[in-house]
Amino acid sequence: MATTAERLGIVETKVANLDEKIDDLKVDVKDMHDCLDNTRDTVLAQLSLMTNEYRTNATAYYAHADKLNAQQSAQHEELASKISSLEKSKDKIMMYALIAMAFAAGAGWMGNASLPTLLKFIGL
Repeated sequence: MATTAERLGIVETKVANLDEKIDDLKVDVKDMHDCLDNTRDTVLAQLSLMTNEYRTNATAYYAHADKLNAQQSAQHEELASKISSLEKSKDKIMMYALIAMAFAAGAGWMGNASLPTLLKFIGL
């Protein structure tokens, strides 16, 4: 069995080893803290840059989108007016065709239309 002095020497050695390990851990923690600070600063700087780029690009994008929207609205209005005039023309033609068919049916020409009768009606 070891004497008290030997046991005390072993404990002192272990404590010295623990002090060295704690010092190493302090250095590692300090290095990690510095690394995290640098990373935070880098990330914040990059985020600020990206935010400014987004704002610049977003302004240009929305200006372009407004221009395209105005062009599209003008085209839609033009097409709407053209479609409206075509529908009016179609309605007139259909009305005249229906009136002509009703007149032809009333005159008895529907079942026995002949060329001389039609030419006589036109006035030729």
